[in-house]
Amino acid sequence: MPFIPHTTDDVRDMLAAIGASGTEALFDEIPPELRCGELKGIPPGASEMQIGRLMAERAAEDGRPLNFIGAGAYEHHVPSVVWAIVSRGEFYSAYTPYQAEASQGTLQLLYEYQSMMASLTGMDASNASLYDGATALGEACLMAVRAHRKSKSARILLPAALNPRYRDVTRAVAGNQRLSFELLGYDDRGGHTPAANLERYRGEDITALVIQQPNFFGTLEDVDELTDRAHEMGMLVIAVVNPVSLALLKPPGEWGARGVDIVCGEGQPLGVPLSSGGPYFGFMTTRMEHIRQMPGRIIGRTVDLEGKPGYTLTLQAREQHIRRSKATSNICTNQGLLVTAATIHMSLLGARGLEKVAATCMERSAALVDALAKIPGVRVAFDRPRVHEALLVLDRPVRGVLDALASRGIVGGFDASADYPALGNALLVCATETRTQEDIETYARALREIMSGASSHAA
Repeated sequence: MPFIPHTTDDVRDMLAAIGASGTEALFDEIPPELRCGELKGIPPGASEMQIGRLMAERAAEDGRPLNFIGAGAYEHHVPSVVWAIVSRGEFYSAYTPYQAEASQGTLQLLYEYQSMMASLTGMDASNASLYDGATALGEACLMAVRAHRKSKSARILLPAALNPRYRDVTRAVAGNQRLSFELLGYDDRGGHTPAANLERYRGEDITALVIQQPNFFGTLEDVDELTDRAHEMGMLVIAVVNPVSLALLKPPGEWGARGVDIVCGEGQPLGVPLSSGGPYFGFMTTRMEHIRQMPGRIIGRTVDLEGKPGYTLTLQAREQHIRRSKATSNICTNQGLLVTAATIHMSLLGARGLEKVAATCMERSAALVDALAKIPGVRVAFDRPRVHEALLVLDRPVRGVLDALASRGIVGGFDASADYPALGNALLVCATETRTQEDIETYARALREIMSGASSHAA
């Protein structure tokens, strides 16, 4: 937001307009003994040039490493115009649009966001929005229990190939609300969740099945077969998706014979840069029959008394609006500023632009895997198609390899060994459209040198 200083004349005129003798008079209600006086620990004010240099020096301390890590947070190119618009005061400082007459711009943007997300996921309606992707899954599980009235068990099937952090957060969000979670194993060769794994639950009361596409390993699931099998067995289906991948892959609303029931995920790939873990935002879409069970808020379009289009909060079943015990969600943060960025980002890229980004990610990922798999001591874990991530298995501990790469200015991937000990020394690598062929060659060259080092087999 631009800083516009007031001149001495501006200050004098404003004080005169309110009848104040000076700036100190604005604080006359504060007793003198409660005033802190001089702030001795604060250095003298610096100029804009000095501040700019200081911040540049601080940023330089973090370095600019080549990034090959994904695991739920992805480095995509964000056009500069996205945040140039987002940081305008009209968006940057706007509060929750309770008063429709004063918030038409924000409400229209959120309505457009909902329209885009419903179209992208192939569903009927979208909220606007949720805290992040992991909590969105927790909310989706709670929503499934409310929506599936025939089921009394509150049992949710989670694939072992689901992002481990999503599993942890979902249990934290919903585990103490009488929901139980059971893991479905993955295929050792493909890294996917076989539909046959559902058969052990046939005849049992299962509320919902969660399907992540692509899954945590980057592998594509047999979503049609999983969705149809789950519906046949009386379960609802919750899809966890990467929104960029949907520019190429079949939308969840078209999985199987009649599509899934709830879609959720992390919106960070849509215009939100990597920033020390956040903030990000969660999205959720659903079928119209479940719309009143969906947490978050929904913006509707109508007409005013003059017949002109207008926007308003239509549904807002959160605890800050109604009684806590009646709320669909008690997590009220919806990350509206990040949603603003995503809306502008999608508007700028359009369907073709988003498709090009997704296709380039697949191309760069394939090039990365081909280059790394040629190195002795490195093999690809699974043989299924993937999007922009792949799981590799090394012949030595991953942590030491990642440390060695970091010393060369390369963030080499995510150590999945602790989450999946059965896979051995598992390294999850990622390449988005931001990685060039030169970047990939730099990584491969560095990894080859590290893997051939004399001390590389040390634990």
